[in-house]
Amino acid sequence: MRKLFGTDGIRGTANSEPITAVTALAVAQAAGLEFQRSDPHHLVVVGKDTRLSGYLLESALTAGFVSVGMDVVLLGPLPTPAVAMLTRSLRADLGVVISASHNPYQDNGIKLFGPDGYKLSDAAEQAIEARMARGTDGELAPSERLGQVQRLEDQLGRYIEFVKNSFPRGLRLDGLKIVVDCANGAAYRVAPTVFYELGAEVVPVAVEPDGFNINRDCGATAPGKLCQAVLDHGADLGIALDGDADRMVMADERGRLVDGDQILGLIAHSWREAGILKGGGIVGTVMANLGLERYLAGLGLELLRTPVGDRYVVERMREGGYNLGGEQSGHIVLSDYTTTGDGLIAALQVLAVLVQDGGKASQVTRVFEPLPQVLKNVPLGDAGASGDALGDAAVREAVAAGERALGQGGRLLIRKSGTEPVVRVMGEGEDEKTVGEVVENIARTIARTIAKAAG
Repeated sequence: MRKLFGTDGIRGTANSEPITAVTALAVAQAAGLEFQRSDPHHLVVVGKDTRLSGYLLESALTAGFVSVGMDVVLLGPLPTPAVAMLTRSLRADLGVVISASHNPYQDNGIKLFGPDGYKLSDAAEQAIEARMARGTDGELAPSERLGQVQRLEDQLGRYIEFVKNSFPRGLRLDGLKIVVDCANGAAYRVAPTVFYELGAEVVPVAVEPDGFNINRDCGATAPGKLCQAVLDHGADLGIALDGDADRMVMADERGRLVDGDQILGLIAHSWREAGILKGGGIVGTVMANLGLERYLAGLGLELLRTPVGDRYVVERMREGGYNLGGEQSGHIVLSDYTTTGDGLIAALQVLAVLVQDGGKASQVTRVFEPLPQVLKNVPLGDAGASGDALGDAAVREAVAAGERALGQGGRLLIRKSGTEPVVRVMGEGEDEKTVGEVVENIARTIARTIAKAAG
C-alpha cells in the first residue's frame, strides 16, 4: 500500500508533513534514482503553479535531483499538461509538477510523470516509497557528477503553439468574445494568449496571482465568478480553468454552467460524426451523470466507469484503445493530443464545434438533460476518528435507507477524497428533492459519527 501518494500525487498542507522540504528532497532522490536511464545524461523537468510554497518545494526537489546526478530544467509557473508535454519533448527521464491543483493556497503537492509523459502507475509510486524507506546510503552522486540546473526560456511559447496546433486547421475564433478565468493559477499567461492568437476577443479574469489567491473564489471550482463575468461582458461563452489548468468548465452566453459531463458528451458526438472516436465509447468515472450514460447509449456508444481520478481514466483509455475520457469535474483527456487532462485543448475542441455549428453556446453545449445529482462534502476529523466512520452501523443504516428511497433509478456514491480531507457523499435520482434529502441525511449521520469518535 502507498502511504505518501494519493489519487493525484502527494498532497497536503504546505510546510507540514508530507509537504515539507525534507520529504520533497527525499522524494526527488528516490524518484531520480528510480528513473535514471543507463545513459549518463539524466534529466528532469520541474514546473509549478503560483502558490507561495512552490518556491520552498522547487528548491528542495532541485537539491534532491542534483544530489543523485540528475540535471534539472526549471519551467516556472506552467500548466500540468505543459509539463507532461515538455517531459516527452525534452526526452527527460522524469517530469515534476508542484501543485495542489484545485485546492486553496495553503495546500501544495508533488505530481510525477514518467518519460512517456504519463502519470506514474501505482507500482512506480510504490517503488519510490520503498526507496525512500531504504534511504540513499551509497547512492548519492560523487561531487564531479552532481547534476546541473538551468531554466528553459521558451517554455510558454512551446506550449502555446502545441495547444494551438490541436485546433482544426482552417478554423478561427474571430467574432467570439470569450471570458477566460485562469484561477490566478499556472495558466494565467498562456491561456489568454492561446484564444487571442486564434482570433477571439478575450476578457481575462483572475490573472493576477500573488501566491495566496490561487483558486480563491475563482476558477473551475468556483465558477460563479465566470458565469457572472460572461453576463457582465455580454460574452459568447466563458472558460474557467483550475489552479494547474488540467481541468476546465464552461459557461454559456446565459451564464449557465457547462460541466465536464456535457463537454464529454459534446466531443463524443462530434468525434463520432467525424469518424475519429476510438473504442466505441468513452471512459468516465463513477461520478459521471446517468444522463450522460443514457445519451451515449442513444448514440450507440458505451460509457466505461473508473474510480475517481484522471490517472485511472487514462489507464483505462490506454488499456482499451479509447481516445476520449474524463471527469464531471472538468478533467478531459484527449489522447490524440495529450497524456493527461488539458483544459485548454479540451476548450478548443468545444470551440471548434461551436464555430462549425454557428449556433449559440447554450444550444450547442447542452447535449443531454442531466439527472438531479447532489454532492456534499463532510470534513474528516483526526485520522483515528474518521477511519471507521463509513463502517459505523448508523452510517450503514442511513445508506441503506437512502438506497431504498432512491429506488432502482438512482444511486449513491460515498467515498473518502484522495485529494482533500473530506468524505464525499453523492446521490443521484429522478427526483431532486428526494436526492437532496437522502444526501443530507447520510452526510449528517457521517458527521455525527466522526464527532462522536473524536470525543
